[in-house]
Amino acid sequence: MAKSLKKTPKKSAKKAVGLIVPKPAAKRVAPPRALGATSAVLDRLYDVVVSRKGADPDVSHSARLLSRGTAKVAQKFGEEAVECLIEAVAGNADALVGESADVLYHLLVMWVDAGIRPDEVWQELQRREGVSGIAEKASRARKLPAALGIASTKIP
Repeated sequence: MAKSLKKTPKKSAKKAVGLIVPKPAAKRVAPPRALGATSAVLDRLYDVVVSRKGADPDVSHSARLLSRGTAKVAQKFGEEAVECLIEAVAGNADALVGESADVLYHLLVMWVDAGIRPDEVWQELQRREGVSGIAEKASRARKLPAALGIASTKIP
């Protein structure tokens, strides 16, 4: 009997004791990257979107989005964010990469629309670097009620 257990594949042995073993994910092969592909691409893309502000909406997707106003820019960002979430929950890494790129692009369009520069966001991230996420969030939760003259951070 001990011999037959040794010959039993591990998956079958695990099923025999009631464990559910997920199938191993297929190895994901990274797409080829352009030389120098780094986060600096966001700064370059931001500059392109800025250059499209006021351009012909029939020629530029960025110009078309920006010409439709803040509500449409924000709506499009939200749609792309939801698509990103769907792919994350589905565990589809390849699609998540593509949707993440869409989210970042539409975030940059939203920044251009709002007059926010990437360096402002990078500075804020740097300010938060090394600060506990829990502590940082708690400090924001205290600041808003105080700014509104509310003594408590609890919802009544």
